[in-house]
Amino acid sequence: MSEVHAARRSRLRARHASTGPETALVSRPANVRYLAGPAPAGAVLLVGESGDDILFGHWDPAGAPEVPRPAGDSGLRGVALDGHVDPVVAAAAQAERAGVAALAVEEHHLTVARHRAVATEFPRLRLTDLGCAVEQQRLVKDEDEIAALRSAAEITDRALGELLESILVGRTERHLALELERRLVDHGADGPAFPTSVATGSHSGVAGHRPTDRRVEEGDFLTVRLGARYRGYRCQIGRTFVIGTSPATWQIELYEVVFAAQRAARETLAPGAEYRAVDLAAREVLTAAGHGAALGPGTGHGVGLEIGEDPQLAPAATGRLGPCVPVTVEPGVHLPGRGGVRIDDTLVVRSAADGGPELLTITTKELLAL
Repeated sequence: MSEVHAARRSRLRARHASTGPETALVSRPANVRYLAGPAPAGAVLLVGESGDDILFGHWDPAGAPEVPRPAGDSGLRGVALDGHVDPVVAAAAQAERAGVAALAVEEHHLTVARHRAVATEFPRLRLTDLGCAVEQQRLVKDEDEIAALRSAAEITDRALGELLESILVGRTERHLALELERRLVDHGADGPAFPTSVATGSHSGVAGHRPTDRRVEEGDFLTVRLGARYRGYRCQIGRTFVIGTSPATWQIELYEVVFAAQRAARETLAPGAEYRAVDLAAREVLTAAGHGAALGPGTGHGVGLEIGEDPQLAPAATGRLGPCVPVTVEPGVHLPGRGGVRIDDTLVVRSAADGGPELLTITTKELLAL
């Protein structure tokens, strides 16, 4: 992967060169991971004009395998810092020693205090804004990234499938969520992509519901949202089931509406499609059924090294999808006091010639009675 990371830094240099000869200081953790590979918590990356890039961080003295020094990458060297040294200040000091006149920083991530510390300590160093240049580069995934997402989805599907084969009645939301996260790790995940949500009964369908000690009961809707993190890449799946009995009429009707909304949004995923068009496709179906206000701020978002990264599939979002952009499509409806439905999938945008959108999360979307 060292060649991949070096190529990504070269693309950033070429892209940033159009704004002037500046060295870039990358501090957002996901961006550092994207450009340099696994790094210590809080590490920052100095991307130089000439290709001499430096990673500053606090490595474990024992050389923990999860935060290795950047070995094998000829264009990247690591600098281990004492515990009291701020990596941002250390990187700025290196830039000044190298005669750098302007340093581009990620102002959307760097705190005011750290920005002020650099400006005060190195007054001759002109600070500019790198903006979201790395995030924009991360939008389109290469095949190595998509392969990692595909593996994360396979792990997630497997963990969810195993849970559905077990007895669920009487168990708490909290216990089921913990079991799902354990199963993710057992099947090879680095950990959960985000806090697992298990919601039953009147809690079902609530976006971002935090599991409680409520127990699963006969006739409940059960909504589950989870994802695996694999080699840093994160996927998301959400499914809704009925517990222990045949679904009630209102449950079938609500499920069919949300399923139709999700299908309509999935069918819009194509290179060139507007972000907001994906949201509109789902929103129109729900609105026609009287549930438009229940959709929330958006229908989906990008995934990769983070959950919820760009693009945002929302009514006010601007921009168009490109090929090899992974996104979620996740409409949901919650009826207060009764429960609700959520159906989430992770897909990769592909052209029609390439078979259309690639569905990564393949657990059945049939309304099963468990």
